[in-house]
Amino acid sequence: MSQQRISFDPKPVAEKFDAKFDFSKFLAVGVTISTNSTVSSLYSGTDASPTALVSGSATVTGGEVAQLIIAGVAGNVYLLTCTITTSDTQTLILAGYLVVT
Repeated sequence: MSQQRISFDPKPVAEKFDAKFDFSKFLAVGVTISTNSTVSSLYSGTDASPTALVSGSATVTGGEVAQLIIAGVAGNVYLLTCTITTSDTQTLILAGYLVVT
């Protein structure tokens, strides 16, 4: 599977929300998410700490990873990338752009 893109609605600076990465359609029956990691990087704009958007540990429910996203700098575009390892040793990645308003 090549890296898949997902879509996020624009986020006001003060808003906090769970970014949801749904891997369920890529998982075979009985396969589960073993590990997950979500990172943010700056796609465009200026931010000394683009990784600070990701807050705490993600929650895994079935084939979905929900990661709390906070703060950001208005006018910037960030790339949120979630990487999982599955119980059958696959590594899968979902990523999407997030505009902060």
